Amino acid sequence: MRTAGWIILFGFLSLQGCQAEKAKANNTIMKKDQIENKKVIYQVFTRLFGNTNTTNKPWGTIEENGVGKFSDFTNKALEEIKDLGVTHIWYTGVPHHALVTDYTAYGISNDDPDVVKGRAGSPYAVKDYYNVNPDLADDPNKRLEEFIQLIERTHKVGLKVIIDIVPNHVARKYEGESTPKGKKPFGADDDTSVAYSRNNDYYYIPNQSFQVPEWRNDYLPLGGASDPLADGKFEENPAKWTGNGSRLSRPDFNDWYETVKINYGVRPDGSIDFENLPDDFDRKNIEEHYIFWKDKGVPPSWQKFKDIALYWLEFGVDGFRFDMAEMVPVAFWSYLNSHIKTNNPEAILLAEVYNPSLYREYIHKGKMDYLYDKVEFYDSLKHIMQGHGWTDHMPVVQKGLMDIEHHMLHFLENHDEQRIASPDFAGNAEKGKPAMVVSATMSTSPTMVYFGQEVGEPAKESAGFGSPTRTSIFDYIGVPNHQRWLNDKKFDGGQLTQEEKSLREFYRKLLNFTITSDALMGNYEDIHYYNRDRTEDYDYRLLSFVRWSENEKLVILANFDDSRTYNFSLKIPENII
Repeated sequence: MRTAGWIILFGFLSLQGCQAEKAKANNTIMKKDQIENKKVIYQVFTRLFGNTNTTNKPWGTIEENGVGKFSDFTNKALEEIKDLGVTHIWYTGVPHHALVTDYTAYGISNDDPDVVKGRAGSPYAVKDYYNVNPDLADDPNKRLEEFIQLIERTHKVGLKVIIDIVPNHVARKYEGESTPKGKKPFGADDDTSVAYSRNNDYYYIPNQSFQVPEWRNDYLPLGGASDPLADGKFEENPAKWTGNGSRLSRPDFNDWYETVKINYGVRPDGSIDFENLPDDFDRKNIEEHYIFWKDKGVPPSWQKFKDIALYWLEFGVDGFRFDMAEMVPVAFWSYLNSHIKTNNPEAILLAEVYNPSLYREYIHKGKMDYLYDKVEFYDSLKHIMQGHGWTDHMPVVQKGLMDIEHHMLHFLENHDEQRIASPDFAGNAEKGKPAMVVSATMSTSPTMVYFGQEVGEPAKESAGFGSPTRTSIFDYIGVPNHQRWLNDKKFDGGQLTQEEKSLREFYRKLLNFTITSDALMGNYEDIHYYNRDRTEDYDYRLLSFVRWSENEKLVILANFDDSRTYNFSLKIPENII
């Protein structure tokens, strides 16, 4: 087993069609009609995708650094994304969030830089859930119409659409100007004289006014540039709890000070003010969850988010990625997701949950389709890629999640995580190859790829708020490796280096294989420990396992050692043969 540059990849040894005797009387083999083929989700930061501007001035304005648009996702662009082996596209940053660019000419109020992160703003500080980010439209007056057209184009090429819903918090200056008649924005009917009421959408700090954080680490809003609203003040009286739960009228610089926390009927002491799910509801189906809530009164915030989700489903959105889902009660997810699935049984529901002890509750009671597999699977792979983790841990992780493995989303990059090629992660995108094979093939879980990952984006730019190694989600910026694939919006990779072209082709072949493989939706067996005990020159930098269905047999072997060649005969247990 040899090295290839920085990595060794012994990809797929398919035994399909061989004369080996098929397993008999194995009732664990999963039939193809029992479970659909793998999903591959392409997360794209919408305002960065089509931006060809290469100025990349720290804290640059939209005029200086440019911004991508909905219209940049042409039929050609979408076809190329699908050709990568993608089934779903997650358009990150679509709902109208707080930002600093002036759109008052379009009837949109300005946001205060003292409570906006960066110039372009956090996509997780939503200001109006019934409209979309004006930055993304060619004509801000028609921004919703332009997004609906993008949904239609996406569907036309055979991709499904996911957008964000951020249930735990909203922008400090939530307005909901586009809220339909007969419905009310968050906080419209709140009694602000009390810290908590079941009927309030927010938590309050009576008799105290909000104060902006004390800036640290040489940070100043807008990088210190002049702006009439960047005056160290923001009017909010009484102050609200901050999105991460801080109850200080002057939140800390590291708090989510740009957001306020939503009240789901959880009292300040942690007790609940709603009817909880019975214990056995982890075994109930969607219909039973939906019926359970039909005659139950729920806090108004629950109803508001249900209306928001159904609103976007009507426009053709195929599913949602729920931000920080574990900060919101499981009962709410039962309520929301049963309404979503009753409306659209095929909707895909993807959630951020980082506490492994909560996984099963959010899946079975909360009715989530998929949860981030970060804390165990991703973190373990990252340590291995960095050279200080052992592959011995991966079969242990897989075994511990076998009962829910289909519900865990695998990824190596997303907007919150460091880029593989950044020096603080692996320093070279080639080191992601064996990890990507393992991530995409070890279980039946969906695979997620972050735009630019497939061309080795290193995220070196100092954009403004935050530091490099992650592509900025707060500022207007260009994404250089991705821009070379963009090639002045030809979407043909015409400016990529040979190494970048090769890397993208690796992703294309791998992802397309995964979405058509029967074996990857069938059985799994570890052969790593079998070889660790019996095979000379096989060590903790290697990983091997087998996957099979009735029609296809795979042996998958990866080498995470970027400097060593291994020579051995891989052993496969007789019972597996």
